[in-house]
Amino acid sequence: MVSSLDDTKRKAIATKLADIKLIQQLLIENEQLFLRESSDSEISDRFRKILEDDQKNLGILETVIVQYGNPGQPKDTVQQMVDKVRQLMQGSELTFFEKVFQHELLKHQQVMSGLLVHKAAQKVGADVMAAIGPLNTINFENRAHQEQLKGVVEVLGVRELTGQDADQGIWARVQDAIAAFSGVVGSAVTQGTDKQDMNIQDVIRLDHNKVNVLFAEIAKSNDPQKLQEYFGQLYKDLTAHAEAEEEVVYPRARAFYGQDDTQELYDEQAEMKRLLDEIKAIDPSSSQFKDRIKNLATIVMDHVRQEESTLFAAIRNNLSSDQSEQWATEFKAAKSKIQQRLAKETQGSAR
Repeated sequence: MVSSLDDTKRKAIATKLADIKLIQQLLIENEQLFLRESSDSEISDRFRKILEDDQKNLGILETVIVQYGNPGQPKDTVQQMVDKVRQLMQGSELTFFEKVFQHELLKHQQVMSGLLVHKAAQKVGADVMAAIGPLNTINFENRAHQEQLKGVVEVLGVRELTGQDADQGIWARVQDAIAAFSGVVGSAVTQGTDKQDMNIQDVIRLDHNKVNVLFAEIAKSNDPQKLQEYFGQLYKDLTAHAEAEEEVVYPRARAFYGQDDTQELYDEQAEMKRLLDEIKAIDPSSSQFKDRIKNLATIVMDHVRQEESTLFAAIRNNLSSDQSEQWATEFKAAKSKIQQRLAKETQGSAR
């Protein structure tokens, strides 16, 4: 019998992603504070641009976490650190230079955390790599932010220590470093993932791609433990995806997609859920396991083809960009709640 997924490596990555989100929120709070405290127009302009990036990147990070499909909570120590830094930033104990200095250290922590998640994902599974792919956007932009912040720290530090302005060549050096870094690795990796708001088609397609990876991983593995791990993730991903579609997308699409076509989507997902529960009761080492997985894959891929052709076309023809992005926001929120519920149910059944 396939038990509910309980993989420590995936849980560890979930915790690290939650840590990164908490730090990202702190970075945004800091930058908003710096804009209020700064009296230097050039420094303010730099913080304004960094803030815009960080607000966009928070949205990307939230998408990554929902795509990953394993809810996590920040470590207590990280929460305590954030609370302490927030208190220092809002107080008067630190000078403006000291606050920005601490902020640059947080950016460094964020860069390293993002890179570590990327490296860990390579060891855990191809589906994890597919889910966390957009983190590359955040990693590269944070690295560029670090270079800008180093320049700001130098300018503010020289002013605090000497009362004089630093050599303006600092800014030129910083800009050269950013341009070199972005030119080498940034543009190719971040292309297509740099917008703040995905539309509903983008978000659903990401789900489809990840599920396709999981089917491929199951097909090529003969290790019962890995099969259990991959199916556990597949079960959660398909369940959350289907329920979120049935809550947010299908009821609204019925008006322009048609009663019969919409009902067909519901029926396909009902059959998919039935098969998921059937497979859950089969031992991964049994030959029946992969046979049922093949049946499930056929149903899911047919469902995917219908959504990505006719349903997506109907959405494009009937929704504005803003409406489609709003559906995506609501879909991710619904999916996140469903994932939290599934996680609690798993914990309850394990007791």
